[in-house]
Amino acid sequence: MPFTALNSRMVQATVAPGQRMYSQRGAMLAYRGEVHFTPNIQGGQGGVGSMIGRRIAGEATPLMTVEVPAGHTATVMFGHGGHHVHVVDLTGETLYVEADRLLAFDGSLQQGTMFMGSQGGVMGMVRGQVTGQGLFTTTLKGVGSAAVMAHGGVIELPITPQRPVHVDPQAYVAHRGDVRNKLSTALGWRDMVGRGSGEAFQLELSGQGTVYVQASEEKL
Repeated sequence: MPFTALNSRMVQATVAPGQRMYSQRGAMLAYRGEVHFTPNIQGGQGGVGSMIGRRIAGEATPLMTVEVPAGHTATVMFGHGGHHVHVVDLTGETLYVEADRLLAFDGSLQQGTMFMGSQGGVMGMVRGQVTGQGLFTTTLKGVGSAAVMAHGGVIELPITPQRPVHVDPQAYVAHRGDVRNKLSTALGWRDMVGRGSGEAFQLELSGQGTVYVQASEEKL
């Protein structure tokens, strides 16, 4: 159920019988065909346990289930708040992304919640406290597509064992693959020219995968 970009802020998905997808509530802009939209009370593919985990974690962005009746096919258009939308195609990897950045995703993807401290030790916890990003993040795993939101568009940066990537935590959108993160402090060029306030924080991502970076330091 791949997404088709209509422009930089809208995507379209074709939904066939037997398929299911999830979207943020209020993200549907228009549709063609017969479509059923229902509030999701089971926490997506991860079931009730996943839902409870997200609520405890503060990762409980309300979702809608999108389906069509037997014998029907429909197209649904999604967008939210005028944010830029970027499509991530997964082929078995895990995508790590904050719930409020998820616009819509394939129902075939297994959804869960991960404590960021477990991926970056104490520094993972510090990252959440300092940057305003949650201590927990939503995970999507499997084969399928997810549409994520960002300010000012997104670029994809490859991460390799030989070349880790350093990202401003406020510009971080998501990452996928076998990646570890840790927060480091440094006085950057912005501090030198007076734009910074105190210590500058950098999110270091190492391993094998991809990080998605937005062209802004603004939270959604």
